Amino acid sequence: MRAAIAQDILSIHADDVPAYKKGGSVVRNSYFWALKSISCHARRDRPWEFDAPVWVALGRMLMAFTEAGYLGSSETCLEFPYDTPIPPELRLVATWVEE
Repeated sequence: MRAAIAQDILSIHADDVPAYKKGGSVVRNSYFWALKSISCHARRDRPWEFDAPVWVALGRMLMAFTEAGYLGSSETCLEFPYDTPIPPELRLVATWVEE
């Protein structure tokens, strides 16, 4: 998931956040609601935002869904621009990518 940090707000690109689908996979819908529940802003067609106090919870949640094996790494790994420092709370669930 493409991510960026500005002023202690983590943003996940709108195209990369999970979609809720009525009658869809229980795991994917649970993932959607879990992420939405700790976000400070989660609007359709806009980046989802997470403030710094929830980064530990976000990291744990992403790791739990990764380890469960039901979702691909592209859906549970945060991808930061190469020149962005990754906060310690997110290092286990994040990587750098060249743009």
